[in-house]
This record gives sequence, structure tokens and C-alpha cells, in this order.
Amino acid sequence: MTDFILLGFSYSQEIKYVLFALVLVIYLVTLIANGLILTVVVANANLHSPMYFFLWNLSCVDLFYSTTSIPKGLEGFLKERNLITFYGCAAQMYFALSLGIVQCILLAVMAWDRYIAICYPLNYTLIMNTGTCCKLAAITWCNGFLLSVVHVSVTLPLPRCGKNVVDYATCEVTAVLRLACGDIRLSEIVIFVMSVGILLVPLSLVLFSYTYIVATILKMPTAEGRRRAFSTCSSHLVVVTLFYGSAMVMYLRPRSMVSPEKDKVISVFYAVLTPALNPLIYTLRNKEVKGALKTLLPRAVVFSWPDL
Repeated sequence: MTDFILLGFSYSQEIKYVLFALVLVIYLVTLIANGLILTVVVANANLHSPMYFFLWNLSCVDLFYSTTSIPKGLEGFLKERNLITFYGCAAQMYFALSLGIVQCILLAVMAWDRYIAICYPLNYTLIMNTGTCCKLAAITWCNGFLLSVVHVSVTLPLPRCGKNVVDYATCEVTAVLRLACGDIRLSEIVIFVMSVGILLVPLSLVLFSYTYIVATILKMPTAEGRRRAFSTCSSHLVVVTLFYGSAMVMYLRPRSMVSPEKDKVISVFYAVLTPALNPLIYTLRNKEVKGALKTLLPRAVVFSWPDL
């Protein structure tokens, strides 16, 4: 078997054309917004801090993650038979999983960074120095690209008895696993256990960090300080809820709740919308970033979002 057929969404061709245009616009917004963040953080010395260093890494993840799946998904809106080779499917699955895991861990690292900044402000520069930030980023990326090997290795080698129609828009691991004609219980157990560790451990660190962050914010003497801190934290929590929520629904639910059609809708949140929302929620509403953009692009449109 050399090819897989990606079914995508079972809508009329007219609706697919509308979805194609909508997803294309969102993808272009993702590329432009994350590209601006990557450029402005590198170009502006005032943004060379741990927080923006991790936001720069998050933009890299969003840029690469959306590119692994959206172009092939767009192709599916225009074709009746959207084919992808076995090795193309393997590569798409591997890189999508790797970047998804990187984002899981990176969101926890960013929450930890905010915890140190708010709860231990006097020691922040000492704890989150350049060496520490680089080590955390390296560990995050290496873990993402290593852990995803397990998912791919327990999914693609399974016998499929000639079945090659993937009821999905991309080579999602759960959709490809459903093609197997043998006993897949061991693969499901391995994927579930790995998903528990990959999702719940970072999420626990996020919740731990924000519990102490909220407690510290409530003790701040000024209302303006509390407002700014809560505004920053709320932006982070929106992204955490969107990403972890959709990923947990995909990988931590019982088999009886699996629905291919619902899975396709859920995938839109973390494959299409999340990479576009992250720069808007996290960075482009930030006063320092907006000021840096005006310096870098003096004739650019002034952003109307409120400052953080």
C-alpha cells in the first residue's frame, strides 16, 4: 500500500469552497501574525526577556504546526480524492504530534515563568537567566520530537488489510489507528498512557502555577497592579483552556465516545484556530509588542486591541 485517501469533511462542494476560503484566510493570518512576532522579538532589544523568548518559541510552534496540516487540508476541500503517500502520512503524523507535544510542555514552562515573575519578582532575573531559558526550551523541543516516536511506532506498523481510507482531513493518529484490522488494544493503551503523561503532567504544573499566581495577585496593594496581572494571566488561561481542552477530548476519552465527525470539528480548534489565536491573545495585544511593531513598521495599521 503506497497511498492513503483522506476523506475530510462530508459536505457539499459549495460548502467546501466556503470552508476553503475561510481556512485559507485563517492560515494567512497565522503566518503573518506569527511571522511578525518572530521578527519583532528578534529585532527589538527591549523584548529580549524570558517571557518574549518563550513567546517566540510558541510562535515557531504555531507556524510549523499549522503548516504540517492546513495545506493538505485545504487541498482536500478542492479534490474528491485527496491522496497522501504512506511516507507523507507518516511525516505529517510525526511532525504534528511532535509540535503538539512541544506546545503542551511549552505552555507549562510559560506558566512557570509567570509564576516566578509574579511570586518571586526580586529573584526573577537570577532564576530565569539566559542559560536556564535555553535549557528549558531545548528540553521542551527534544521531548516533543522524542515522545511522538512512540505514538507513530504503535500506529503505522499495524496491519490494515487493504484499508486505506482515512475518515479525517489529515493523518491524525486516532483516525489511522481505526484502519487496523488486528487487535489494537495494546496500541490504544500505550497511546492513552502516553497522552495522560503528556497532557496531565504539564496541565498540573499550569494549575499549580496559577493557583499561587492568583493568591499572590490578590495580595497586591494596588488595584491597577492586580488588574494588569489578572489581564495577563487571563490571556494565558484562555490559550491553555482551548489547547488542553480540545487535546484531552481527542486523546483521553473512552472508545464509546469516539465520533469521526466530532473529531474533525475538534481538530479545527487546535490545528486551525489555536495557532491563529495565540499571537492575538498572547502577544499582539501587548503594549510593548505594539510599540515595537510601530517602530519596526512605522506605516503599519495601528492595532485597536486594548493594551495589557
